[in-house]
Amino acid sequence: MDSFAWMAWTWPTAAFFVALACTLATMTWLAVAYPEVERVGVLRIPTTRGDRLFLSLILAAVIHLVWIAVVGTDPLFTLPVGEGVEVSSLWLATGLSLVSAGVIFRTV
Repeated sequence: MDSFAWMAWTWPTAAFFVALACTLATMTWLAVAYPEVERVGVLRIPTTRGDRLFLSLILAAVIHLVWIAVVGTDPLFTLPVGEGVEVSSLWLATGLSLVSAGVIFRTV
């Protein structure tokens, strides 16, 4: 386990990587169960589910980076659990990223 000591493994970090692995597993299962058909959307280029997933992940990274630069990561409020759990404003950026991913999958 010492080889992983260089990274700050926190619960949110682990949850991110687990969610990413589950997303990739789901996309693989969908590709096997329902073969992909290219679709032309608002970009006027043929895209597959994988292309739309890639676009949504890149956009989510950009949204979060811009959010940190403009708004910051100040806590919105504190949950009354134990000594108090601060809820970061990054959750709003995450919600915005999920909405943008839904739009990308529906229109691109």
